[in-house]
Amino acid sequence: MTLKRVSLALAAAMASTSAFAADLTYSDPAPAYEEPAAASSGGFAGAYAGVHAGMSGEQINPFSGEKEFTGGIHGGYNAEMGGAIVGGELEYTHLSDTEVDVPGGELKERHRMALKAKAGMPMGETLIYGTAGATMTSIRDTTTAEGPDGWKPGYLLGVGVEQNLNANISAKVEYNYVRTPDVRSFDGASTSTTNLSDHTIKGGLNYKF
Repeated sequence: MTLKRVSLALAAAMASTSAFAADLTYSDPAPAYEEPAAASSGGFAGAYAGVHAGMSGEQINPFSGEKEFTGGIHGGYNAEMGGAIVGGELEYTHLSDTEVDVPGGELKERHRMALKAKAGMPMGETLIYGTAGATMTSIRDTTTAEGPDGWKPGYLLGVGVEQNLNANISAKVEYNYVRTPDVRSFDGASTSTTNLSDHTIKGGLNYKF
């Protein structure tokens, strides 16, 4: 075998070895790691303020008994915790002299302040929540009974549904049961102590900051 043929054979062997080694060492790039997406709060977290209006009366059925128009303002803050929404809200409502029965007559509820806690679970752009808190209600006399002078403390329980309309505005419907215990009244002949209660169904709009 001539020297030229030997050189050509060695060159071919080296080229084949290099191509084989390249095939052994090549691999596709590793896929980039993507962190799992966190559970969404549905856009309900943060500060907000709003208005509300509805009907209030002694009967839970909105079509039974005497009802009064209510309206007011509210504001609060929501935070996300483990996928749930928790928060607090301060609310003022004008009750338009909602009548409540006492022995021998009636009293009227005029104003209410409420400090409420709220907890719920977002389902996409919808939040279903429960609420509870403390209330202060101003009570007025009527021609049939005299009540306390000033504000009386009580408590509130409720449920609601809130729906996002866009990034900043949401609408809600909420039911509240309010109990005001140990209200003294005088019907012209005797003094009584009564636990007052009313039911409010209201709708509202929230603006999220």
